[in-house]
Amino acid sequence: MFDISFMELLIISMIALIVIGPERLPVVARTIGHLYGRCRNFMYGIRTDIHNEMRMEELKKMQSSVQDTVESLESSVQQSVEQLKTTITNDTQTEEESPKDMAAPQSQLKSRQSELDDNQTSRTADAQKKK
Repeated sequence: MFDISFMELLIISMIALIVIGPERLPVVARTIGHLYGRCRNFMYGIRTDIHNEMRMEELKKMQSSVQDTVESLESSVQQSVEQLKTTITNDTQTEEESPKDMAAPQSQLKSRQSELDDNQTSRTADAQKKK
């Protein structure tokens, strides 16, 4: 802070000894030391308060960015849920329409099953004839 060398401090103390006198010099030195300590503590308190305010500002910025991220995630999840709901409702509507269309394939399956049964019975009959 101040660039005071040892020689300058020695000169100041010699002048103070001459001006103030040897009886009052210890009291004045103690008072000056006490005031210097209070001033230093005051400056430390101010520096700490400024540092805390800066950290609070950083935390507020971080909180707002996290809040924005949460809101964007919430909206994307909400959109996904809405898409799923529309997909499910569309699928249910197509399933309700499909039994009419699936009646023909079921009859085809039954006819195919009866053909397979006929083929199997004919094979077993052929196998018995060969024995």
